[in-house]
Amino acid sequence: MTPWRGPVIVTGTDTGVGKTIVTAAIAAAATQSGLRVAVVKPGQTGVADGEETDAEAVQRFAAPATVRTLASYPDPLAPLTAARVAGLAPLVLADVLTAVEELAADHELVLVEGAGGLLVQLGDGGWSIADLAIALGAPAVVVARAGLGTLNHVALTLEALDRREIPAAVVIGSWPAQSELVHRTNLEDLPTELAGIVPDGVGGWQPARFRERVTDWLAPELYGAFDAEKFRSAASSV
Repeated sequence: MTPWRGPVIVTGTDTGVGKTIVTAAIAAAATQSGLRVAVVKPGQTGVADGEETDAEAVQRFAAPATVRTLASYPDPLAPLTAARVAGLAPLVLADVLTAVEELAADHELVLVEGAGGLLVQLGDGGWSIADLAIALGAPAVVVARAGLGTLNHVALTLEALDRREIPAAVVIGSWPAQSELVHRTNLEDLPTELAGIVPDGVGGWQPARFRERVTDWLAPELYGAFDAEKFRSAASSV
């Protein structure tokens, strides 16, 4: 499959599913393949003083050409809500669209990491990362959990994307070192072929080790060599 280029959205089935680590993995794999990569976080929320932001984590792990955060809000809420609570200006869709298009002019790949799930309100008027994907004509990487509940979450997210005619690929954001029955059966029952599986705990790795392994976790469209069928066969034999 031809690797994705241009703007690509990274969203999730929920919050805390591993979007930032998956974003970093794609950025690292694409950078290592020779592409000039940019990563954009439209709205960062809930980062205390001294804590690493999502953009800083991506920079540390992947070292892409450009990393940019467009707006930051102090409270751990959806960006539009966080802006309102803090009395700060909300993100404007047209401004985010312009920022991404400007980066796309001199980067082969621009990864745009959302906040929470697909329809979380990011800015003025309640626009979501799905609205940005439509405006950009961009596909979406959907980051999902491995365990109980993920089948419904993935199905709902893919249905919402399909209704909007947004192409999608699904990546498991955190695969446990010791998988259980629910994890292995989910591999069989997910409503789409997986485009990657990232092991649990890689966020604690040193960047050099992280970069060495990223192509193992991602399918060819995401600049890796991951084979879903081989992974499924190996997992089922455990």
